[in-house]
Amino acid sequence: MHSGPIVRHKHSWNDPALPVLDIYLDATATRHEEINMGSPATSNANERDQLTINTIRTLAMDAVQKANSGHPGTPMALAPVGYTLWKDFLRYHPEHPDWPNRDRFVLSVGHASMLLYSLLHLAGVVEIDEHGKRSGKPAISLEDIKQFRQLSSKTPGHPEYRMTTGVETTTGPLGQGCANSVGMAMAERWLGEHFNQPDAKLFDYNVYVLCGDGDMMEGVTAEAASIAGHLKLSNLCWIYDNNTISIEGHTELAYSDDVQKRFEGYGWKTHHVKDANDAAALARSLKAFQQTDDAPTLIVVDSVIGYGSPNKHNTASAHGEPLGEDEIKLTKKAYGWDENSSFLVPEDARHHLRDAMLERSADDYIAWQKTFAEFEESQPELADQLQRMRAGEMPEGWRNTALSFDADKKGIATRAAGGKVLNGFAQQIPWLMGGSADLSPSTKTNLTFEGAGSFEAGSYNGRNLHFGVREHAMGSIANGLALSYIRPYTSTFLVFSDYMKPPIRLAAIMELPVVFVFTHDSIGVGEDGPTHQPIEHLTQLRATPGLLTLRPGDANETAEAWKVALAQTHRPSCIVLSRQPMPTLDRSIYASAEGLARGAYVLADSGHEQPEVILIATGSEVGMTVEAFEKLKAEGVNARVVSMPSWELFEHQGKAYRDEVFPPSVKARVVVEQAGPVGWDRYVGQSGAKIVMNTFGASAPIDKLQAKFGFTVDNIVKVAKAQLQL
Repeated sequence: MHSGPIVRHKHSWNDPALPVLDIYLDATATRHEEINMGSPATSNANERDQLTINTIRTLAMDAVQKANSGHPGTPMALAPVGYTLWKDFLRYHPEHPDWPNRDRFVLSVGHASMLLYSLLHLAGVVEIDEHGKRSGKPAISLEDIKQFRQLSSKTPGHPEYRMTTGVETTTGPLGQGCANSVGMAMAERWLGEHFNQPDAKLFDYNVYVLCGDGDMMEGVTAEAASIAGHLKLSNLCWIYDNNTISIEGHTELAYSDDVQKRFEGYGWKTHHVKDANDAAALARSLKAFQQTDDAPTLIVVDSVIGYGSPNKHNTASAHGEPLGEDEIKLTKKAYGWDENSSFLVPEDARHHLRDAMLERSADDYIAWQKTFAEFEESQPELADQLQRMRAGEMPEGWRNTALSFDADKKGIATRAAGGKVLNGFAQQIPWLMGGSADLSPSTKTNLTFEGAGSFEAGSYNGRNLHFGVREHAMGSIANGLALSYIRPYTSTFLVFSDYMKPPIRLAAIMELPVVFVFTHDSIGVGEDGPTHQPIEHLTQLRATPGLLTLRPGDANETAEAWKVALAQTHRPSCIVLSRQPMPTLDRSIYASAEGLARGAYVLADSGHEQPEVILIATGSEVGMTVEAFEKLKAEGVNARVVSMPSWELFEHQGKAYRDEVFPPSVKARVVVEQAGPVGWDRYVGQSGAKIVMNTFGASAPIDKLQAKFGFTVDNIVKVAKAQLQL
């Protein structure tokens, strides 16, 4: 329901329910005149409700002040919104925060982390330890709140998944939480289709998101909202904090979207709550969301950043800096709070939220446990699948399905080999699903076996995801799927990994085992030219901590790469594949492709104890390097070929193995890779040679490009001989 455009004004704070604050209003304040603020909920709210809301506000102020760092204004504004959602609507059992059918709450405005930490504390959420067991300790204690933004605390500046129980995803980079939530909502739809039975409903959770102006400005939010509307994800509700403040000042400096109309265009239902303190109005909108079955919902909530602060409300300074001791005292006085207190949690507020959530969710949780116990009896195979998904495990014997490829001089593009391997594994791993950014015919990642199907509006049991041309949202949605028990993969061209850097980085931070497939990995793209020919991209991926980058050199290495990637439980992987065919090496002559698991391995040797020159190659350059090796060998040169598909795996090997592959005494080395040079000095040394790309590519047939840039057998031989001064 669209109640007219959202009015944005610089002076926009008033609440007749707190008359003590009226003296602080600017005489020119206009928002309450131009927008009907409605009947403030505080005038009728239970005193304990208001006490708990103000506890959230004051904890945020005190924590930010003590840390001398943080964002107090948004938690102060959204305290009644978060409280109402958690107390009256969020299906969440504080003592079982890992309940699979819990509603998900995502704080996309991650800078407002003290709102979430205060809610977790007051809800009495119990900590889940690193072994997945309840520790009996609070997820967030008052002492944890006092350690806000301190080293190794459970209350970092932005919420971090795995660090703090109750944090469903790491947020902070704006828009990411919104896009993650779409993946969570998609996961619920697939889980429900896969596991629910006529007499056993295991999955029907909702996903709630708090987002802000910054989220709305980021492009990834638009991508994610578009696909959510297209898929009619009626289990998804975004609550948009329309506080009209950004770091530089009021949002009218750079932002004038009619957000409701925009989202209606995406196919969402929209509601407008004109006062963040109006709990009744918010409740009506949330109830309407829960009754909607054909679209996601956006609830726009007008709020005042720094609510209650006499001198800093509705200002940019309330956004990202402490209020200051004097201003905190004035604000607490306005709330009717003990102005000299610090980190005060009144006894009447200490358990009010927790008790309400337990009363509302306890029966649901018990019923779910009973349903699952019966499900284990009636559907043991499906129950085993769900238990494995929750534990991050794979089906028994899944590795045994890996394909092998016969030797073939003409060979096959690794993207094509990868598609065959993926389909083989996907038939053994029912929860492996994914898709591409409108490129699956090129990336070869479509699941083609019977029953794979497409994930579409109203038909959510398919495993082929169609992201459209939305690379950024695709990566972020995949993270949301991974946070919801699914093993997702994505695919696009390597050059478009530029669009996916934020979700790839966050997958690494969160230790999510997403598989990012990138094809068309070099100047081998050919005629499409430098805009589509990746140069620096491998360097960017390899530079990302916690990310596993795999660039296999033939079809059999590709099979091994998928095996390694799917075996990861706490690390995302990038599999980088070729557009063009490359020879499938004869493994009866050359070393087994299983060497890929060690990152680098001796693929070919001349048979002497110590080589004179080492040729290092990755990906599509392995085949031509092997040809060069054979020429050198025929000329009596004692050469070695090292296939090096993964720097990260190699660096995890012991020193003895690394020295075995690269004997320190052998200084003559040549690396061959159709990518940028950065980092290769580590392996070839200062005196080694690099046949790499030092410029962008060009538009031409592949053979012309390889000749121009030196990627030929003859040039590799020439450079190797130069290393030996022959």
